[in-house]
Amino acid sequence: MAHILISAAHKSSGKTTISLGLCAALAQDGLTVQPFKKGPDYIDPMWLSKAAGRNCYNLDFFTMGRDEILSIFTRQMRDADIGLIEGNKGLYDGLDLDGSNSNAALATLLNAPVILVLDARGMTRGIAPLVLGYQAFDTDVKIAGVILNNVGGKRHEAKLRAILEHYTDVAVLGAVHHDNDLVIDERHLGLIPSNESARADAKIRQVANIIAGQIDLAAISNIAATAVQPVPTTPPAPIAARDIDVRIGIARDSAFGFYYPGDLEALKQSGAELVFFNTLRDAQLPDVDGLFIGGGFPETHMDQLEANLELRNTIRAAIDSGMPAYAECGGLMYLARRIHYKGTSRDMVGVVPADVMMHTRPQGRGYVRLRETGQGLWPMSGSQAEICGHEFHYSALNDLATLPFAYEVLRGTGIDGTHDGIVYKNLQANYAHLRDVEKNHWATRFIEFVRAQKKLQRQAVVPPSTQQGRA
Repeated sequence: MAHILISAAHKSSGKTTISLGLCAALAQDGLTVQPFKKGPDYIDPMWLSKAAGRNCYNLDFFTMGRDEILSIFTRQMRDADIGLIEGNKGLYDGLDLDGSNSNAALATLLNAPVILVLDARGMTRGIAPLVLGYQAFDTDVKIAGVILNNVGGKRHEAKLRAILEHYTDVAVLGAVHHDNDLVIDERHLGLIPSNESARADAKIRQVANIIAGQIDLAAISNIAATAVQPVPTTPPAPIAARDIDVRIGIARDSAFGFYYPGDLEALKQSGAELVFFNTLRDAQLPDVDGLFIGGGFPETHMDQLEANLELRNTIRAAIDSGMPAYAECGGLMYLARRIHYKGTSRDMVGVVPADVMMHTRPQGRGYVRLRETGQGLWPMSGSQAEICGHEFHYSALNDLATLPFAYEVLRGTGIDGTHDGIVYKNLQANYAHLRDVEKNHWATRFIEFVRAQKKLQRQAVVPPSTQQGRA
């Protein structure tokens, strides 16, 4: 089970660009590459998935147990030649003082050799103590090599290589020179998602060619081959899929694309057929029993979203008539009355009685912990259960009418600092992004709710005399 973890000394070192370049370059060499991303994230995994040609899976200590991480990792690696895990932030960064949820902890759990991406801008001799310090800080972490990034030229590269060879025993696996062709456009949440970039495939090929010319791919593969296969202490329970009996409409286009592959798979396993629709182009909803509108960037597409009046009216009518629906972050914004952004405002669906105001600074960012209020539509078993998730939004709701909330916010911001999960008829909409994991199988509960509502609707349209006759 060949695999590596790509990390860095600090965030914004270029590890995402190098990771997607490696995924694409290794795939072009004929390898089946399985990408993973440490922590909660949608945008980087979308690029990694496109680069590798396989879904990228998130591995996150906050929402998942150690055995669950091991289980997902080993399951997805079964038919892969090499696994590439992209870290988040720096190698030793994490929530806790003991580093138990850091990238280093994930590397140790997965027995993954670490390749450190070092932003070499303005550095020469100082790179040696940096590497030595990272090697000495935790001897359980195997730093198998470094990739020098943003190198200033051949002379700069030669100096860095000579310094590292003289003072350290670390292998230099490549030196990526500063190149504007490696830049992927960004905005307030990070990279522009690959589902919005018309040139995503061309950009990935361009990055892959640059990476392949400046990084030793054979050395990368050889290091990955030294990894020892991790084994979960508790074998994963077999997943039994139900027969398909409900259809779920999912908004997926350049405005909405934030969906975890594991969540979509869990919806299918629970008996749902997934029917994707485009909020920018489709005039009508498909024939579905429920809706799931995930996160994205409705604010940058609000002209097109407003222009599609027929679909907005259709969605509003469906939710007002009781269709089960779930929305997260961008989906919540879309279902509100209006979005106000950069001095303009546009009408949205209008079932959530509030206006969305975009701000220049994040209004909610990071991990969240929620406690159920008992007013949610598909609660966990047990009263006031706690749920872990994450949020990242520059928007806030203004003039929200009084409605029930599904969650009390214990950590994070949510909708008003203390609550999240607006409940309106059979709609539940929150800023928090949730994952279908062992601690919170939300997808199964949502599909059970959709199934129950579908049954009630069928019973309501059958004449009473017919029902008595069947009894």
